[in-house]
Amino acid sequence: MSLRGQPVYHYGHVATYASRTVVAESCAIAIDTRMPLDRAALIGCSVMTGVGAVINTAAVPAGASMAVFGVGGVGLNVVQGGVMVAAHPVIAVDLKPARLEHARALGATHGIDASREDPGAAIRAITRRGVDYAFVAVGDTRAVSQAIDALSPAGTCVLIGVPATGATLPLDVRPLVTAERVIRGCSYGGARTREDLPRLVALYLAGKLRVDELITQRYGLDEANEAFRALAAGELGRGLIMF
Repeated sequence: MSLRGQPVYHYGHVATYASRTVVAESCAIAIDTRMPLDRAALIGCSVMTGVGAVINTAAVPAGASMAVFGVGGVGLNVVQGGVMVAAHPVIAVDLKPARLEHARALGATHGIDASREDPGAAIRAITRRGVDYAFVAVGDTRAVSQAIDALSPAGTCVLIGVPATGATLPLDVRPLVTAERVIRGCSYGGARTREDLPRLVALYLAGKLRVDELITQRYGLDEANEAFRALAAGELGRGLIMF
């Protein structure tokens, strides 16, 4: 892509803070015209990633137990995905109590403050054997270790958050073999975008997918710095910059 003979660098084939943009045909997916575009923006990113991790990547069955490590914008939607497939319990794990309350409001049955107690021990106290599925929605290798430790025999750990390049994890391999545990990655909720995005829009319009409740604050473009500060501080479920 170029403008007046100069290259235009287009990260991810989309554009940010632009009133208009040119995208490849493959990046444009038609959705129901009744869908509010501010909420569609959330479905196009964090909702698809979180809900998709549950229904596509892990294919969590009804009644399975789940823990979600990191309940920010993506993790809240992992919680939503668990509620949608009737998982139980759905345990939220985070370092910030406010995020745990938000997760409870979206359907988490339990909240564990990882700054005050060991998540693995707390999860086993709730489930007796660990969880069937642990989702890590934060790019922190400590959370990955904790999630693996919280698995039941034959449990699956799904990695969603992206750690720093080159990040490594010390891992006791023996329990993976003897307990038949699984660790797998998940990129963008395993989405089949042309099918899944319209389907999530339909679920929202039918009242079965909660998107409005994710939005903590709306900002003007001149408040972008405050929006990013609040995001980094963990004060937001989702913030929207409107312009």
